[in-house]
This record gives sequence, structure tokens and C-alpha cells, in this order.
Amino acid sequence: MEDIIHILQTGNYACVINNQNEVRTFSQRGVADLHNLLYHDSAFLNGSYVADKMVGKAAAALMILGGVKKLYTNIISSPALKLFSNTDIEVSYKEQVPFIVNRDQSDWCPLEKLCYQQDSVETILPLITNFINKIKTN
Repeated sequence: MEDIIHILQTGNYACVINNQNEVRTFSQRGVADLHNLLYHDSAFLNGSYVADKMVGKAAAALMILGGVKKLYTNIISSPALKLFSNTDIEVSYKEQVPFIVNRDQSDWCPLEKLCYQQDSVETILPLITNFINKIKTN
């Protein structure tokens, strides 16, 4: 785990994932990389160790659905931590915040706000997918 945390902290990456000694780095904004992995390479997510800069409820849902085994994050939202509490995923973090903020720090992250009232990963997933599809078409 320390190796991917080091890569995360020293590289310009949003997320670093290790599964069976294969390490991949990711740089897209938000949850796009996790969403893409879940739909196109779910075997890589299953049983993986993840180091991520920031984890909100949407990212947590994708990691839970993907079968992530262990997570380290610099910042985690309380709603994400609560979602993880019902899983076997080992979570460690540097800082817990009430919610993830948007890029200009003026409001909640749109996905955090969208997922906030949802209690299950099954209801969160279509919200994330619709959000990403809207961004792609704009």
C-alpha cells in the first residue's frame, strides 16, 4: 500500500490502483476513471488496493461495487465513510470532511450532492452514470 500512496503523493495523479502487482495511475477528473474501470475492466478493480486524493460518496459507491479491498485517501467525506462502514473494505485517510466541495470551493461537489440522500450503491450507480453521460454530451 505504501508504494501506491507514494506514487499518489509524488505524481500528478488523482488515483493509483494496484491489483496483483500491476499498478496503474489515473488522472481524469472526478469519478470518471473509476466509473470506466467498473464498466470496462471490473476484474482489475476487484480485490485491488486504491490510493486516491479525494473520495466522496460517488467514488465510494464505485469502489464498493468494484470490489476494492483496501483504500487510502487524503480526504474522505463523512457520507462516503458511512457507505464504507457496511463493507469489508479497509479504509484509511488523512482527513475527514462533512462533504466534498466543488472545484471552485463555492458549493458541494455536484455528485456528492446528487448522491447524498441515497443509502445504497445500487441506487447511486445510475445517478453517476447519468451525470457522466450528461458531461460527455455537453
